[in-house]
Order: sequence, then C-alpha cells, then structure tokens
Amino acid sequence: MRSTPEIEDLLRGNAPQVLGALVRRYGHFDAAEDAVQEALLAAAGQWPEAGVPRNPRGWLIKVASRRLTDALRSDQARRQREERAAALTPRDAFTAPPPGERAPREDDTLSLLFLCCHPDLSPPAQIALTLRAVGGLTTAEIARACLVPEATMAQRVSRAKQKVRGVRFGRPDRWEERLPSVLQTLYLIFNEGYTATSGAALQRRDLAGEAVRLTRTVHRLLPGDCEVTGLLALMLLTDARREARSGPHGELIPLDEQDRDRWDHAAIEEGVALITRALSRGRPGPFQLRAAIAAVHDEASSPGTTDWAEILGLYDVLVGLVPGPVERLNRAVAVAMVHGPRAGLAEVDALADELKGHRLEAVRGHLLERAGEPEAARAAYDSAASQTLSLPEQRYLRARAARLSD
Repeated sequence: MRSTPEIEDLLRGNAPQVLGALVRRYGHFDAAEDAVQEALLAAAGQWPEAGVPRNPRGWLIKVASRRLTDALRSDQARRQREERAAALTPRDAFTAPPPGERAPREDDTLSLLFLCCHPDLSPPAQIALTLRAVGGLTTAEIARACLVPEATMAQRVSRAKQKVRGVRFGRPDRWEERLPSVLQTLYLIFNEGYTATSGAALQRRDLAGEAVRLTRTVHRLLPGDCEVTGLLALMLLTDARREARSGPHGELIPLDEQDRDRWDHAAIEEGVALITRALSRGRPGPFQLRAAIAAVHDEASSPGTTDWAEILGLYDVLVGLVPGPVERLNRAVAVAMVHGPRAGLAEVDALADELKGHRLEAVRGHLLERAGEPEAARAAYDSAASQTLSLPEQRYLRARAARLSD
C-alpha cells in the first residue's frame, strides 16, 4: 500500500526531532541521519497498512536507534562508542518518555539547520543536506527536485555529511551570525521551487512547499526575529500567486496578465499581517523589504493600480543594503514604471558588465518593447530564450519575439 500524503507530512514533520534525538544521544551525525532515513522508509511502508502508532515520533526513534546501534556494532573501530550507545537503548516507543528522560526538543530543528548550513559547505551542499536531514526527503527525491542524477546527489550529500562530522550538535556560539545563511538557504530552496531554473515544469510545488514549511518552523522558534518573519511573509506573498502563474498547458503567465481572483487571498492576508508587524519593530532588513514589495503587488486590485512609486522607494532602500546586480535589475523595472522605459533601459545597460544571462535580456526586451523598438525587443527576447534552461520560459520568450515579427 502506498504512503498517504498525511503520513508523508507526518514523517517529514517528525524527521528533524528524530534526528536531533539520535545525534544528541549517540553523536555520529552521518550515521544517525542514514538510520533516520531508513526508519522513515520503514514507516512509509508499514504505517499505511498497520496504522499510525500512538506515538509516531517515539516509533521512529526506536526503529532508527536500532538501525544505528546495529551499524555501530558492525564497525569494530567504534567498539567503545557502540558500548556506550548500547547502554542507552530507547524504551517502548508507544508510551510517553518516563519522568526524567528528556523528550526530543522542537528546537532540534533549528540546531539541525545551523549544522546543515555550516560555513564550510557550499550553497548547493547546504541545500541538499537541509532537504535530506531537516526536510526528511530521500536522496532520490532531492535529486529529482534539483534535476541532477541520483548518484550525483548521493555524492553531494555524502561529502556534506563528511564535512560536518565532529561538529558539535546544538546552536553554535554566536548563532545569530549563522542565521542569515540558514535564511538564505531556505530562500534559495523556495526560489528553485517557485521558478525552476531548468526543465519542463515552471514550478516545483513540493520544493516551494517544503521551504515554506521549514521557514514556518524557524519562525515558530524565533518569533521575535524580524528577518525570519520577513522571509516567511515573502514566501507566502509570493507563493500566493502560484495558481495564476501558469495556464492550462503549463505556459508562463506574467504578473501583469494574471487572473488575480485565482490568487490565494488567505495567504496574502497572512503575509501582509506578518510583514506589517515586522516593519513596525525598527529598521527593516532585506527579506522584510522584499516582502513589503511583494505586498504592494499583492494588494493592488489590478496592474494599473499598483503603486510603483512605493515599490521604487522600497527598492532604493533594498539596493542600499544589498547592492547586487539582481536587486538593481529588479529596481530598473520599477524605474521604468515610474519614469518611463528609457530611464529603465539606462539602468539595465549599466548592469551589462555585471549580470549575464537570460533575465537581463528578458527585461531589456520588455523595456524595448514598451519604448516602441520592436526589432531590438525581438532580438533581446530571442537572446533571452536561447540562454534559459527552463522550457516554459523559452516558450514564453519566443512567443513574445514571434508576436513582434507579425
């Protein structure tokens, strides 16, 4: 019998606490993580038919602990560690922990995120390890989500686990300095899910959904952190447009052509409330500013009522904090909407030496089209289409170019 979505959600929700319990008890992050994955697979195979146990997390801890102690016993070089672990055999998983025995702590999720976003790991490794250890995804699922061969992803995860071997489990000293890396990793996971960089699908909803779930967890643990709140608001306000972003055949629909009745207005309401509270607490950070921009878009009843002057002002502040070329390219669009396409084109041209790729050419094509230069716009759209690996984006850009050839 196949695992149900409810069971899959339950497993992913419990995975961080189960892994945290094993790492606290036995150490050996890499071996513990493998044991948790085996327990998750066992549960996915057994629970649909046998039923979900009264204490699912305890069941997973018991099974994962047995797998881990078996692995430790088979490794003669870790005999001393195995003997200590054997003395800590978990009790009956179907009952609550006895008095005095500490239950898995929810903030183990945050500790795992800090571990997975260790500064010695590259961003792709941080993403892979986060999805595996905190998200509870299998290596095959992560490989499919990231569009790489499973063997490649297995090597990436294995190397990442080797690099964090021996790192103390728990919140690191000066953990506030590590938090931006955690948030950036979650942001990258969300972006890849919301707009896939390659492949036949415009979106990978499971990946975006996982990023939202993990960010909600961090927000629950750090409710007073304004950038955590800002990131959650940004994801909700952006993902609220998901259903309207593509047509019946998967074709891309740009923001100004979307049916706003199809937007998730409950998510918009939640996101606006979150960012409003965060902005009231002091000087905003980058995620709060991005969320505020998304809120202005989402609260407009139509493209023509969008307050582009407010958006431009927010981008001015954002670029002052994060003066990267992507932020400046987005600001160029706002400049064009406020001061005209020629002004926007001047901003885009100034980025030519810093930013390469299809997004620059796509924006240039859009602004050239608005400026009344169809031939130049068509060439820019064709150039953008040739540079993107996303099939929906390719089709959209070629359709724009073809329309200008008529």
